[in-house]
Amino acid sequence: MPFAHDHLLGIEHLSPGDITTLLDLAGQYADMGRGGAKHSDALAGLTQINMFFETSTRTQASFELAGKRLGADVMSMSMQASSIKKGETLIDTTMTLNAMHPDLLVVRHPHSGAVDLLAQKVNCAVINAGDGRHEHPTQALLDALTIRRAKGRLHRLNIAICGDIAHSRVARSNIILLGKMENRIRLIGPPTLMPAGIGEFGVEVYENMQEGLKGVDVVMMLRLQRERMDGGFIPSEREYYHRYGLDAEKLAYAAPDAIVMHPGPMNRGVEIDGELADDINRSVIREQVEMGVAVRMAAMDLLARRLRERQSPPGVMV
Repeated sequence: MPFAHDHLLGIEHLSPGDITTLLDLAGQYADMGRGGAKHSDALAGLTQINMFFETSTRTQASFELAGKRLGADVMSMSMQASSIKKGETLIDTTMTLNAMHPDLLVVRHPHSGAVDLLAQKVNCAVINAGDGRHEHPTQALLDALTIRRAKGRLHRLNIAICGDIAHSRVARSNIILLGKMENRIRLIGPPTLMPAGIGEFGVEVYENMQEGLKGVDVVMMLRLQRERMDGGFIPSEREYYHRYGLDAEKLAYAAPDAIVMHPGPMNRGVEIDGELADDINRSVIREQVEMGVAVRMAAMDLLARRLRERQSPPGVMV
């Protein structure tokens, strides 16, 4: 499986072929996990360090589990209690990490571009686990794998992404990925939660939920990211749910077999009705969590292969 990238910093630099390669391998890992053979030695002898400068539950746990299932030595650093709090710069932290000789570095950071800067300074493969409002590539990949397995394809679908588009790195990565795979993308939300210049992304923008959902195959809800808001973006959570929260009445405008997604964590009764989120006939939210482990296994496996290729002597096949 050719994958000519030293890092996974975003979807923007991936080709449709790269995306397919990642998803194909992730699909194999997903099937392997469901079959009971959860473990592989793809990362045997390698060291994986997880650095989360923002708190995380799902993503960090998913990367830890993925690394351990692949046989890596996994270490997670609590950056909230680290030397960063004592005034150490990101570059100083990078120098310290280089001295530990890691092979894979998984980083989440509150500032856009910080992970890219770090990747320029370390001597290992880097995976972006979310940087500011920029990108969250593995979330978009796991969403894509979930869609492909539920719909049987990942092209020429009508996909609605609803809610807080402006503050969502998940939305940005999904818009880029789904666009590369020839899907029709609709963004639905209040004008206050739409980023400037969104029309340049080749998407359709709707303010009315019912109009935007007409006939769509996939409904992807987003979390209201209050931690990134510095003003009154919505009048109230109650009003927001009335206009933009997904319930059975609004979902009825979508295709009869439309699937419902949410990257989590969910605010039930704000972004989505709780019963709908748990509806096994429409919701694939649990599958998204499952596919997250498989996608992260695939990403680290492909980067490890690339790393070994670069480190092997000329003429030696890895």
